[in-house]
Amino acid sequence: MTTAVGARPLDRHSPLPLWAQLHDDLTRRLALGAFDEAFPGENELVDTYAVSRHTVREALRRLREAGVLESSRGRMTQVRRGIEQPVGSLYSLFREVEARGIRQASRVLALRLERDATAAAALGLGADDELFHLERLRLADDEPLAHDRVWLPADLGRPLLEADFTHSALYDQLAARSGVRLTGGRERITAVLPPEATRALLDLPDGEACLRVERTGLLGERTVEHRVTVVRGDRYAVLADWTAKGYTVGAATP
Repeated sequence: MTTAVGARPLDRHSPLPLWAQLHDDLTRRLALGAFDEAFPGENELVDTYAVSRHTVREALRRLREAGVLESSRGRMTQVRRGIEQPVGSLYSLFREVEARGIRQASRVLALRLERDATAAAALGLGADDELFHLERLRLADDEPLAHDRVWLPADLGRPLLEADFTHSALYDQLAARSGVRLTGGRERITAVLPPEATRALLDLPDGEACLRVERTGLLGERTVEHRVTVVRGDRYAVLADWTAKGYTVGAATP
């Protein structure tokens, strides 16, 4: 018999590969706080799950690629508790948090239709056009992570007024209720010292900087999302991958 965070037996008759089952169970246990003290080594996982070393290494490789674990030669594997955003991908903060075994939730500060001239201009709409607005304080393991504000055109956002955003992703609700999946967008990330009201929301010490992420989301050629997120700099990082062929970094001047 296992505890709530204990290992679950893998199903040898399942079409899902053993490494994938192991990956899923480790992710589940991470979310429940099973490895807060230390993450087990390969030999321990081999014995616990009765699988080969190859299976364990493949599951761990996937967790490292996702940024959930970090390890290096001569050092024990550790669980990453910060949130890392992959550059150049349309991501959901909801999924980034939960994929790392961190409990996420949101405190909804505003959910309404309103008029906002600045947001309307970013969406290519008139100042008097009605917009859907969602404002949340995002929590990770019950600690403030980000102050998130998003505006959508009213025709897309109106069905979301009945959604529960305390524990769900905006993009999931947008797909389910409005039949819309964003196709791309652009982000501008800058370092800021947030105003006092934001500092209080994020429980941020004086002088601590944040990252301000301004996102424009697209549906084909149409701009359908204007989002401004202020994230605690001590809990959030931006990643870029490169290969022997190189990589490209875009920059914008103020």
